[in-house]
Amino acid sequence: MRNSQVTLLIVALLIASIGILSIYSSTYRKEGTAWKMAFKRQIIWVILGVFIFLTVSNINYRRILDATHFLYGLTVFLLLLVFIIGVVRLGAQRWLKFFWINFQPSELAKLTLLIFLAKYFSYKSINDISLNVKTFGVVRSLLLPLLFVSIPVGLIVEQPDLGSAIMVFSVFIIMLFISGARLKYIFSFLSLILLSLPFLWHFLRDYQKERLLVFLNPNIDPLGAGYTVIQSKIAIGSGGILGKGWLSGTQSQLHFLPEAHTDFIFATFAEEWGAFGAIVLLLLYFLLIRQGIAIGMRTNDYFGRLLAIGISTLLCLQIFTNIAMNLGLAPVVGLPLPLMSYGGSSLFVTFVCLGILANIDRTRAVF
Repeated sequence: MRNSQVTLLIVALLIASIGILSIYSSTYRKEGTAWKMAFKRQIIWVILGVFIFLTVSNINYRRILDATHFLYGLTVFLLLLVFIIGVVRLGAQRWLKFFWINFQPSELAKLTLLIFLAKYFSYKSINDISLNVKTFGVVRSLLLPLLFVSIPVGLIVEQPDLGSAIMVFSVFIIMLFISGARLKYIFSFLSLILLSLPFLWHFLRDYQKERLLVFLNPNIDPLGAGYTVIQSKIAIGSGGILGKGWLSGTQSQLHFLPEAHTDFIFATFAEEWGAFGAIVLLLLYFLLIRQGIAIGMRTNDYFGRLLAIGISTLLCLQIFTNIAMNLGLAPVVGLPLPLMSYGGSSLFVTFVCLGILANIDRTRAVF
């Protein structure tokens, strides 16, 4: 294996191992077989994720180009299928059940849109010097790709899964910047979004409005919508410098912190391992993202560069949003922490992304 492949795999396994320890810590005291099996299932998913990583890293990533439209169509189909046979949990219909695995198509949509947009924006001009997007007008550089992005985003919003929809839409904004689309189009589009926010407020569901209001002031509903954020901040703050020790976090062990093994796993980890452990975790994520960006900058293939930097930026955005959510610095939007949160969908897609990064670096010399 190449150095980049080894680095990506080792760092990913270290983060995933930290996640397994935190999942076990937050669930082993809970009653019920499902809770006691949670960390075992996560171990199995990590092993399968490593197999997926090794498989994808050995398949030429440019083969994805020929399958881009198929992947897009498959993603839209799966998102539509959710409304027909999807599994309902906590009032949301977001999962498809395949045998014993519940798969979340919105996780796949993030990667599919990255691939689709990387292909769209990677066409070079006749003289092979610059990308076509630098000469595109507002229709081809903004409106046309926005149309393709809006379809999966709209389906995800209706599940409802506002957090994943925002991430998928953020993929589009990220790719606009990375591809070199004209800044006047990008900033005009962002300004239009900001101006429409008061109007979009009326289309939000009641619980989504509550989460936004609680973000501004968690104490307006301390026992309701603001409860999780308050408990998360208490858990992180009580961890101190070195933490309370593994299996000794009071907020997670005594079940004060909801979703301690999924969306708020960072708070569980920070309570037990303290600021020192949190810094180590952030450094591991930094190494992962830095490696991905370095791979993108090393390749001479425009498609590979856009895809690598897009994947790295998306991972960075998800990590930042989840941790900010745990700290009360961002609204609660139900996003998992990559490689750490319990669940197979996010884990598998993340390992696929890392496998693509490894293969881009492996085959870059060809281009």
